[in-house]
Amino acid sequence: MTLPRRKSIPRKKSRVAGKDTEMSFWDHLEALRGTLFRSVLAVVALSLIFLCFPKPLFQAVFWPTRADFPLYRLPGVDFSMDLINIELSAQFFFYLKVAVLCGVVLAFPFIVWEIWKFVAPALYEHEKKAVKKAFWLSSGLFYLGVAVGYFVVLPVCLMFFMNFSVSDAIVNTISLGSYMSLFTSMVFLIGLLFEFPTVILVLSSLGIVDRVKLKHWRKYAFVIVLILAAFITPSDPFSMFVLAVPLYGLFELSILLCRKTVEAQ
Repeated sequence: MTLPRRKSIPRKKSRVAGKDTEMSFWDHLEALRGTLFRSVLAVVALSLIFLCFPKPLFQAVFWPTRADFPLYRLPGVDFSMDLINIELSAQFFFYLKVAVLCGVVLAFPFIVWEIWKFVAPALYEHEKKAVKKAFWLSSGLFYLGVAVGYFVVLPVCLMFFMNFSVSDAIVNTISLGSYMSLFTSMVFLIGLLFEFPTVILVLSSLGIVDRVKLKHWRKYAFVIVLILAAFITPSDPFSMFVLAVPLYGLFELSILLCRKTVEAQ
């Protein structure tokens, strides 16, 4: 007795010059190298632009430390802070880090586009439609996260830390490196965390998760959000709560973006 032969599954193909061709491992590696090269080149080019114009760059970076920042002016809060430098080379490396960070932030849509071009040939048509929506959404959510971190979470944390003291004998004097660490985590990492609905949208469109599954995870979501907030922030309860609220809001948004049920492909 002969066993029935399994139906072969065709390999995914890439469209090159209008024709469907199968890509080898080295072809994929070459395509990945090109994607990484163009992405890094875009970041370097934008970073060099920021390095050539440091004055407006650092005006924006240090704006949350001044009394004319919007979050302080709207409720009429009188707040400002001074920074000190305690390391000889700190200002130079701060200059480089800020320029590269801003270069990555500004180049983010281009990097997303390069990633999309790399993965698109390996997807089926129904997968392309699902993933393409998420890629278009990702840049908007990233910049929304950057804005929330810069205009809300960062200044709130600065006010809390500057006004908190265990004794009147201790004066809070903030170093440049400490501010840079908080600035990076509150702005860039929050922007990345805002990509969570994008990931959920892709998984939902591909039939991996649905709204029922996410609702089931709702009781664990806030604990996970608190863990993430503790990892990003300096782990004090106040800053954790300030960050955890918008992150949990993203989880609820992900539920709304999800399919009600997973349809069989």
